[in-house]
Amino acid sequence: MHQSHPSGSSEAVVVLGFKNPQPDANFINRIRVRVALRSIDPAAETRLIFSGGLTTATKSEARVMADYAVNTLGYRGTYLLEEESRTTWENITNLLPMVEDVDRIKIASLPAHALKARAYVRRQRPDLAPKLVNAADYKFGELAALKPALAAYGLRTLRAVREDLP
Repeated sequence: MHQSHPSGSSEAVVVLGFKNPQPDANFINRIRVRVALRSIDPAAETRLIFSGGLTTATKSEARVMADYAVNTLGYRGTYLLEEESRTTWENITNLLPMVEDVDRIKIASLPAHALKARAYVRRQRPDLAPKLVNAADYKFGELAALKPALAAYGLRTLRAVREDLP
């Protein structure tokens, strides 16, 4: 499938959180943060957004992922936090006002979950659909031993696109 790339110099790279009750980023959230950081276009004005609500008494998923990006991966740029959402649908609902003025929107997650989130953007704000572009969510050989399990989970995630609508 050919994906057009909207022109312009600004982008939002959105990182969606995954059930993270511990104070440090879990395996899935670490993957999603790495996808986000490698998706940043160095030639663009990038708005990095971590999205995910409270999972512990003191830290949201968004904060846990931002801390991982800064403290472990050495990210030194600016970022925004969306700390209210509890589901993918809510992630999209809550962050859309934060991305509506950029030229490109990238959703950083595992491929099937990113596809689900892009479908939710199209449902909630069809006017923003032309701004959606793929993040760098696929890297050859990455997580090769886990691909079958991740594919099965991804199919379940995509099936939920029909079921998750409010």
